[in-house]
Amino acid sequence: MTRPGRTSSNARPPQPRPARRPTIPPPPNEPASPSGGAPDRLPSLGRLGEDAAASHLAARGYRIVARNVRADRVEIDLIARRGALLVFVEVKTRRGGNHALAAEAVDPRKQRRLRRGARAWLASHPPEAAGAQRHRLDVVTCVLLGDRPACDEPSSATRAIPEAGSRNETSTPEGARWSIEHWESAF
Repeated sequence: MTRPGRTSSNARPPQPRPARRPTIPPPPNEPASPSGGAPDRLPSLGRLGEDAAASHLAARGYRIVARNVRADRVEIDLIARRGALLVFVEVKTRRGGNHALAAEAVDPRKQRRLRRGARAWLASHPPEAAGAQRHRLDVVTCVLLGDRPACDEPSSATRAIPEAGSRNETSTPEGARWSIEHWESAF
């Protein structure tokens, strides 16, 4: 049946749905990707950003204690230590754009989850937490500037943010493909 003002010759036939891609199991000696499909051939953008963030923190005197840990059903991207300071780091990576948009992704709900995860990790890892007199929650934003994911040694360029004593460290080394900002005590 056609609607008034429309002829059946103008009606479009229903379009078929695209077929789902089948998942291919990995070869016997190769682990599957986290999504359960074929093994990852290239690291994801998020993984590249976490690698860049870890390098950025290490260049500033932090020792990476743990990466991609789960505590109380919360994933913590990086846990770093510098002296008596233990830092729980959420890494947000974007392709192009700006750092503010990436940092805004750590909304109040995510902040509560990260606090809960940090408390659970501290309770379940007393040896790693021993000697830490202060704890801090930071956000590191990584923006991929070029098409090819590559990360050079970050420079020590920093600039201050006039908010609540937190600092924002920016590194955009000449010729680098990443722009990285470290938002200390972000929440």
